[in-house]
Amino acid sequence: MARIVVVEDDPWMREELTDILQKEGFEAAAITQFHDIAQQIAALAPDLVLLDINLPEQSGFDICRSLKSKGIGPILILTSRDKLQDELHGLHLGADDYLTKPCHRDRLLARMRNLLRRFEAQPGLIDGGSFSLDPNTFTLYKGSQSLLLSANEGKILLALLQNRPDVVSKKTLSEQLWGTDQFIDENALQVNLTRLRKTLRQFQLDNQIETVRGLGYRLKG
Repeated sequence: MARIVVVEDDPWMREELTDILQKEGFEAAAITQFHDIAQQIAALAPDLVLLDINLPEQSGFDICRSLKSKGIGPILILTSRDKLQDELHGLHLGADDYLTKPCHRDRLLARMRNLLRRFEAQPGLIDGGSFSLDPNTFTLYKGSQSLLLSANEGKILLALLQNRPDVVSKKTLSEQLWGTDQFIDENALQVNLTRLRKTLRQFQLDNQIETVRGLGYRLKG
């Protein structure tokens, strides 16, 4: 039985959601005290979080970021805020889906079950020492900060993390990026590495990637 945590400050809506989930066979737990919300959710070890954005003491966006940095998910934002910029911001922070209220119960349940299926066999955060990487979305976390990497940046960083502290050859990185072991254009790889270092610089992590002349690249220990 999947455990769903409901984070909703409207008592009527909270009760309705909890009732829907329980009738569908889920274990539903509702947050009713709106301080240290991320800590409360983590203690409940949920399989999925239904998260409102407009909360009395803390923004749902901040809670989403905090949960994702702890490897907690999936997160489905359920909110009355229907602006595209809010949806994009939530997804950028690591939310796995976004629905606006009012929402038909069947649509909500379908989205929830889809997320539960997707995440059932997915790996969690990969520890990079001073940072973490979500290998499913290529979201980088450091402390309370998060950043969504491009696909190529994420693939390179993931390969370096998975092989740390060993050197990753240019041939291996070529396979990760372009699906071939025929390394054709070294400049293309250099461009992608330069972009990744520039992105990491925002978190003071650009010196983590070490070039090993003649062999490839590795993450420093």
